[in-house]
Amino acid sequence: MPVEGPALSLTLAVALDMLLGDPLWLPHPVRWMGKAILWAEPRFRALPFGPMVTGSLMAASLVIFAWIASTVIVRASISVHPACGVLVQALMLFTCISARDLADAAMAVGKTLERSGLAAGRRTVSMIVGREVDNLDERGVSRATVETVAENLVDGFVSPLFFAVIGGAPLAMAYKMINTLDSMVGYKNDRYLYFGRVSARMDDVVNFIPARLAVPFIALTARWLNGRGKETLQVAFRDGRCHASPNAGYPEAAFAGALRIWMGGANDYHGKRVDKPVIGKGLGDARPNHILQACRLMLATSVLVFVAAAMIILFFEFG
Repeated sequence: MPVEGPALSLTLAVALDMLLGDPLWLPHPVRWMGKAILWAEPRFRALPFGPMVTGSLMAASLVIFAWIASTVIVRASISVHPACGVLVQALMLFTCISARDLADAAMAVGKTLERSGLAAGRRTVSMIVGREVDNLDERGVSRATVETVAENLVDGFVSPLFFAVIGGAPLAMAYKMINTLDSMVGYKNDRYLYFGRVSARMDDVVNFIPARLAVPFIALTARWLNGRGKETLQVAFRDGRCHASPNAGYPEAAFAGALRIWMGGANDYHGKRVDKPVIGKGLGDARPNHILQACRLMLATSVLVFVAAAMIILFFEFG
C-alpha cells in the first residue's frame, strides 16, 4: 500500500461513519468538491474549444487535483507522526463513505409514512430521489426509497472501499470527485449533454467493478438475514442489465431478489415519463416495511464488505 496504517485508518473511518453518519456541522470535502466544480465550470467553458473538450479537461483536472492534494496532505501528516497520518487518512475515508447517513435518510421516509401519512412521506422521499413524487402512492414511495438504498450502497460504500484498498485514501478521494462531478454535471440535458458526458462516463467506468462485486456480498448477507441468497443471485444475474445505468441495475436486482419485490418501471422526471425496465418482474410490491429490511441489508452488507477490504489490506501489509 502507498501509505502507512491503511487497515487501522479504514477501521476508524467505518466506525466513525456508523456512529456519526454525516453531521452537518462537520466540514465535508465533498461540499468543497461541489464548490470547486461550480468555480471551475464557467472558466473551462470559456476556453476556445467545444463543450466535449472543455468538459473533459475540467473533469480530468479536478480528479487529478483531488488525488494530488490528498496525497500531499497524507504524506505531510505521516511526516509529522505516523499516528497523525492514520488519523488524517481515517478522516478522509470517513468523508468518502455514507452507509449510516443513507440508512438514516431512508428510515426517515419509512417513519414519516407510518406516523404522518403519504403526503409527508412524499416530501421526505423527495429529498433523496430525483424522480417526481407528487403522484407516488405508498408503494411507489417505498419502492423509490429501496431503490435509492440499493444503488447508493455502491456509490456510498463499496466503491470508496474498493479504491481505498487499491490506492489508499487519496484514490478514494479521487473517486469521490468523479462521483460528485457525475451528480452535478453528468446530465443528458441541453446544458450538460456534451459538457458533462465524460464526467458521466468516468463514473460509469469507476463503478463498473464495484457494482458487480457488491452482488455476492449482498447475496451472502441475504443468506444470513433471511435465507434468500440464491434468489438474490438469480435475480441479479437475470435483471442486472435491465437498467439505463450500466451499474445501478446490479445492486437493485440483488435487493429485489433479497426482499422479493420488483423495482424500476415507469417514473416521471422533470415533467417527462420515463419507462424503465422492470427489475424482479413477478415479485411483490414494495411496502414501508421493506424500507427497514433494505436498510438492514445495506448496513450488514457494508460491514461484510469492510471486513473483506480490511483482510485484503492486512494481507498486503503483513503477508
